[in-house]
Amino acid sequence: MKGISIKDIAKQAGVSPTTVSFVLNGKGKEKRISETVIKKISKIAAKLKYKPNQLARGLRTGKTKTIGLIVEDIANPFFSTLAKVVEDEADKSGYKVLYSSTEDNLAKAQGLLEVLKYRQVDGYIITPTKGLEKDIETLQETGKPIILIDRYFPNVATNYVVLDNYQGGFDAATHLVQQGYKHIGIVTTTSSLVQMRDRFNGFEAGLKSLNVPLQKQHIKRMPFDQQRPAFIAEMKKFLQSVPALDAIFFATNYLGIYGIEAIRSLGLQLGRDMGMISFDDHDIFRLNTPSISCVAQPIEEMGAHIVKVLMDEIQNPTEERHHVVLGPSLMIRESTEKH
Repeated sequence: MKGISIKDIAKQAGVSPTTVSFVLNGKGKEKRISETVIKKISKIAAKLKYKPNQLARGLRTGKTKTIGLIVEDIANPFFSTLAKVVEDEADKSGYKVLYSSTEDNLAKAQGLLEVLKYRQVDGYIITPTKGLEKDIETLQETGKPIILIDRYFPNVATNYVVLDNYQGGFDAATHLVQQGYKHIGIVTTTSSLVQMRDRFNGFEAGLKSLNVPLQKQHIKRMPFDQQRPAFIAEMKKFLQSVPALDAIFFATNYLGIYGIEAIRSLGLQLGRDMGMISFDDHDIFRLNTPSISCVAQPIEEMGAHIVKVLMDEIQNPTEERHHVVLGPSLMIRESTEKH
């Protein structure tokens, strides 16, 4: 079915398409169009359910009132919740959000940036993949605002809103030691991106501050692109290879969920046989028996900061870079109550 055009509205209103365009783009008063005509055109547009072509509008006004949001995995509760907060906050300023996932794949991330450039979005919110530095720098040359979230590139001058991942890792480690655990391991990813490095370094520093060394055999790194059965099998092997472990820190929530399955499959009881704490909260952690301790991110606050910084940049572009680093919260639950 053919969409309603400006010409259709102009025909019913008995005015020129140019007059309709001025009114629908909020320039009616500026162009000295009478209040009666403005109301008439607006009423007809509403009646016909007119929807503007964002690409055409962008060519005319320089603004499409859309934002591009690229995350690592929209199925991950952290990113899906963050996307919803960003969507709600952007809506308050009259902006729509186009979002998609990279699945931590560089080629896919580069393709998504090309799609968003074609859609002429007014700004970008990006969870970058490894190797995307040059693409970010090239995108900056367009003059469109860019904000990196969850992680950033230390060697690329950009806006970013992130968590203090080092502190989160530090807090997890010190909590486990203070609970009486002595042989503590970490399951993390093979990623070399800054947020994962900071979680690991913070965790190691937290153990060291309380004179508990992180032994090499207590460290397990896993690639992002494994399937669930492979994750669980690898974790079971790890747990069986270091039977002295009495607690584990999982550096992401999806690793924590697989960790629960692996620990249970070995007949171990969380909280009794094995202490556990995970980075990023999840409904499963709250509802599990026993409930799972975690390092939680302030998602609502993070989403609000992201959109505020982006809107400020869209409305008043500046060379100044905004760096927002938010503090984590330690959620203490039953899985770290040593029995």
